[in-house]
Amino acid sequence: MRPRLRLKALPFPALMAGLALYSYGATAVSAAWFLRRDFGLDVTESIGWAALLFSPWVAVGVMVWAILSLLGDRAKSMGILAILIVPIVPLAALISTGIDQAMRHADWSWGEIAARAIDRLPVAILLYTALAAAGLAAAWWRRTDLQRREMEALRAALDAVRTEQAIAARAPDAPTPLIVSVGRGRAPVLPAEIEWVSSAGNYAVVHWRDQEGLLREPLQQLEARLAPAGFARVHRSTLINLAHVAELRPLADGAWRATLDSGAELVISRSYRDAVLRRLGRS
Repeated sequence: MRPRLRLKALPFPALMAGLALYSYGATAVSAAWFLRRDFGLDVTESIGWAALLFSPWVAVGVMVWAILSLLGDRAKSMGILAILIVPIVPLAALISTGIDQAMRHADWSWGEIAARAIDRLPVAILLYTALAAAGLAAAWWRRTDLQRREMEALRAALDAVRTEQAIAARAPDAPTPLIVSVGRGRAPVLPAEIEWVSSAGNYAVVHWRDQEGLLREPLQQLEARLAPAGFARVHRSTLINLAHVAELRPLADGAWRATLDSGAELVISRSYRDAVLRRLGRS
């Protein structure tokens, strides 16, 4: 059987390059149709003329994609693109008018050039808006696809942590339980049973099996003890047992929301993401 080309298997830059080439070619061919009809040109001349007329928009497209690659599909990049419409659109219209003048071998005055450039402004605004909208859509799709791939890899890594923790719990040198104060009594809690730990000054609040208790130990010291058991810092005041993470979801600000086996939800802040990734072996 002949192998079938799958769009999902293509690298993202290749997909975007293919779409850009198609859009530019389709626009040039469409414009060439009218140039051939109005000026009696052959196919090659009309397509060449149209390709030159729209060549400034290739540079504009590269500029749009550079901004979105640097800043992403966020309010800042949209604001910059909105501001740049003021100088870019008249300049592109003026360049296209100059190309048109050269191709016609016309001797237009500056006033006539300005008038013809103004006539091109509606189309120029439409083209700029289309490029910005397409770029934003592509950047959003890329970010969503990267997040999906990242989440899939992280789920696999979390499964590996659960397996490692289960094996460690059955080993002869299994981690010793923590003695946690619960009310007036004390209870031994194995590290594998703990879902998350929060800081309370010189104490740590241990959460496990819908219960919680106090441990007289600073969070930083406790983190050093529990890190080998699959725990990671997700906030300056929170440790989480990665083996109890049931679901990870990306948030708009770059943080993650972790849902634990008990249903509790904790936010993994952006500043601790890299540490969690290192703990999971994903960086």
